[in-house]
Amino acid sequence: MKHQMKKTGHASHWRKTQQEDIQLLRMRESRREHEHVTLSQLEPERQLQPPPLYQLPLPTQDPSETQQQTQLQYVLQLSEHQHQTKPVWMNGRRLLLLLLAFSFCVAILGLTYYTLQNFQSRSNNEAATEDPCVSSVCQWASDRLAMSADPFTQPCDYFLFTCGSDRYTSKSRGVQRGKAIPGHPQDQKVTVASLQQRDQSKGHGLRDNDMLDRRTVLLQYLTEMLESADRPGSTAIQKARQFYHSCLDTKSMETAGAEPFLALIQKLGGWAVSGQWNQTDFNYTLSVLMKDYATFPFFSLRVGRDPNEITRETAKRYIQIDQPDLLIPTEWNNKTQKSQAKTQTLRPFLASCQRYLALLGSPPSSSLIHVGAFISLSSELAVAAAPLHHRLSKGQLYQRMTIKELQSRAPAIDWLRCLQAAFYPLPLIDDDLILLHNLPYIEQMSNIIGKWLNMHELRTSGPLHTYMIFHLLHTLMPALDSRFSETANNLSVALGNSERVAPRWEQCVLETERGFDLVLRDLLHERTENRKVEEVVQNIFSSFKAKLHEFRWKDQNSLQFIMKKVQSLIPKLWTTNHISSAAELDPLFSKVSVGTKNFFSSYVQLLSLWQRRRTKLLTEQTNPADILSVTSLLLGNELLFPMGMFVPPFFHPTYPRAMNYGVIGFLIAKDILHLLLPDINSQSETVRAVGECVWAHYLSVTQKAGQAGAYELSAAQQQEVWVQYSALQIALQAYSQTLKEQPSDTSLSGLSHTRLFLTSFTQVNCDSDPYRQFMPLEPSFLVTVICAKSDLCPTKLQCHNRTEQHTLKTC
Repeated sequence: MKHQMKKTGHASHWRKTQQEDIQLLRMRESRREHEHVTLSQLEPERQLQPPPLYQLPLPTQDPSETQQQTQLQYVLQLSEHQHQTKPVWMNGRRLLLLLLAFSFCVAILGLTYYTLQNFQSRSNNEAATEDPCVSSVCQWASDRLAMSADPFTQPCDYFLFTCGSDRYTSKSRGVQRGKAIPGHPQDQKVTVASLQQRDQSKGHGLRDNDMLDRRTVLLQYLTEMLESADRPGSTAIQKARQFYHSCLDTKSMETAGAEPFLALIQKLGGWAVSGQWNQTDFNYTLSVLMKDYATFPFFSLRVGRDPNEITRETAKRYIQIDQPDLLIPTEWNNKTQKSQAKTQTLRPFLASCQRYLALLGSPPSSSLIHVGAFISLSSELAVAAAPLHHRLSKGQLYQRMTIKELQSRAPAIDWLRCLQAAFYPLPLIDDDLILLHNLPYIEQMSNIIGKWLNMHELRTSGPLHTYMIFHLLHTLMPALDSRFSETANNLSVALGNSERVAPRWEQCVLETERGFDLVLRDLLHERTENRKVEEVVQNIFSSFKAKLHEFRWKDQNSLQFIMKKVQSLIPKLWTTNHISSAAELDPLFSKVSVGTKNFFSSYVQLLSLWQRRRTKLLTEQTNPADILSVTSLLLGNELLFPMGMFVPPFFHPTYPRAMNYGVIGFLIAKDILHLLLPDINSQSETVRAVGECVWAHYLSVTQKAGQAGAYELSAAQQQEVWVQYSALQIALQAYSQTLKEQPSDTSLSGLSHTRLFLTSFTQVNCDSDPYRQFMPLEPSFLVTVICAKSDLCPTKLQCHNRTEQHTLKTC
């Protein structure tokens, strides 16, 4: 009974507890339903149902078991209910997390895409975050870049002009599309007058916006050296600078007039034109002119090696005798195979000769006789002369004989006496070997001189002496007043010559170099940083050799043939191995006296220096560096690059490497390709194919291929296009290789590495080399071709208004 009562009490207590739990549950449910009134609408399948816990137990079950089972079902049901009735805010949080995860994935994918798209470009054209070049030459170069057209902002307009036309810069936006394109109706040729006018408007400093040809750039650089104050302690350098400045002093020359030359004539014994002539010996006067005044009226002299002596290291130098540069205009007659004076030019030539005599004080009544004799003698010598191609065909070059043998073949000239004077103080003898380049002329010249010497009726008029004085006048004309040079220029125009007249500063630099070449060579060597120059040369040459493997050769033997020849070449800087100190230079010029107000006297002394230079050349065993050379050359197996190539704005050691490779690297590669073009063109099909490909690109952005006005390139034009396009590729590949080895490079104008390289290349105007006439398009257009489908460029250059360009193949 007690047990039953106890049992009943437990059940009553459990039911009370259960009722409290149910009431609490209903209160919570009521709050949830109040807070989420839309829950039944959103999730009807999850509405609460009366739990099985509230059902009466089956009568067959034991009450204690029923109580435990009921408790277990309640706990499970309550847990299931709580799981089914998670709040809506938890579902919203899960949705927000999904959106954030999706956005994060999209951002990652976008960043990955951007990185992949720009990785190649950034690796080769990283932004110019390097230290900027702040040297004075870099600041000047930066100003030039700012004034020039940018191929990456003007991909379709900046190249629409050909070599020789005015460049399209930010100052000249008026160039019309298509102007100066070959075959285009708006093509306008540049006249000689306009070029002269443009040259006269420029100074001689490196301040022009146009990139000049290599030779002019070098002469400007030499001018700066002559105008600077470097090495003030050297008297030789000071004399060179004084000579240059006295050459520029034309006012003093105008004041002196013809008097200095007339005084020199009297020193030589006078002449019959003035009525005062001492009838000096013919060979004596000739030897004096050759020794002291570098004048060779009847034949020319030079010093050089015999190309038939293959071993270059042991080859000696010889005196070489050739026909002279005659003053009278001549022409070659193919029918008679003889030269003759141009009949249509005799009248202006006669007038110029009379003008010279008038400037020298000769009365008109007597001048005609002397001029007539001069023209007659000149005409006879002209008939004996022959052009180079004729002498080559006849095998007349490099004929070897002794001075004694020459004396017997041409007895009118005292050869030993004259040659000893020209190469004083060398002890020449009769058995010394010499080389002749036109023996028939030398023999005929001797006969003509002998005939005129034996004309007794002309003995007092001295036609041979007057002939030599005329040649001396032309030698010394740079030191005379402007009336003489104007007479020479007027004759040149009358003869139809269109060559521009060099400005005075340029003439003075050239004259200074003739006498003070050792001084200028050392000054140029001091300013040339050999290590950086040789590094560029070697890298370009290595890139060139690698490029050869990309060409399409006729067969494997063709490639092996070219590679064998290339591997035998030794590229090197053509320079002097020794810089002369002041103690070495000064004694060489100790006897030279340069006056600031008497340029004629200084110029005469310069001619004696030239004689010394010629004598030294005959005895030297090495090739002295030619500082006026501006293109590469082959001497034996040496591929020489002269110092004159490596001057601003083409090269400077403080320039960014991108700029040096974009300009001088391209020029080096172009020179190499020109030197080896005959061999490559004969063994490879690449030359023609690349030329045609680049031309197709050009037509696609200038005019439709096949349209009237378009034309095919000649073989010479295809070759030149290939040379310049391949040179740009070689230089760009060489620079890219240096970036892999040395990633850091200075910057300029905030341009990235490769963009600075290509922009610098576009500043290279057409070279005034022998191949310029064959380039049918502006070299800057090659940037458009390379960047049309290349990952090396910062951006791909496409003309959006040209639908054909994207369909063209890579050249």
